[in-house]
Amino acid sequence: MTSHRLLCLGGARSGKSRYAQKRAEAAEGAPVFIATAQPFDDEMRARIACHRADRDERWHCIEAPLDLAPAIDALSGQGKIVLVDCLTLWLSNLLLAGKPIEEETATLTQAVVRFDGTIILVANEVGWGIVPDNALARQFRDDAGHLNQAVAAACDEVTLIVAGLPLRLK
Repeated sequence: MTSHRLLCLGGARSGKSRYAQKRAEAAEGAPVFIATAQPFDDEMRARIACHRADRDERWHCIEAPLDLAPAIDALSGQGKIVLVDCLTLWLSNLLLAGKPIEEETATLTQAVVRFDGTIILVANEVGWGIVPDNALARQFRDDAGHLNQAVAAACDEVTLIVAGLPLRLK
């Protein structure tokens, strides 16, 4: 089996999830969506419902708000097209759970590297704004930047989506 690893980066509402889904649907294999979002409030429940409505019956969904690397490992070598959306929410979940971010990032990156098949990962680019005014927000921004760098290094292809337009970086 030929492996391909794609990271789709972009700002909020940039079109990165739609781009990633189209790439997954164009690939050969059964698509699997690994969701990291948790429905903590009505607004997030509505977002999750919209994402679900965008996927047709071909898609199988796995929820992995914290244990992302094991979910990826479990699908390796099965001929599935795996779409992870999104790494930024996964990072938020880790921070809220008090997990060791560097260790979790390394574990995820290793799972991406060893994945046998096609995997597409979605993440927000959060480092282009102003410097956050509090320590937690600065930690999140820094951790997201480090996570994106680590995953980008592990991927064969990295695409930045801006205003719905893809720009291939790698």
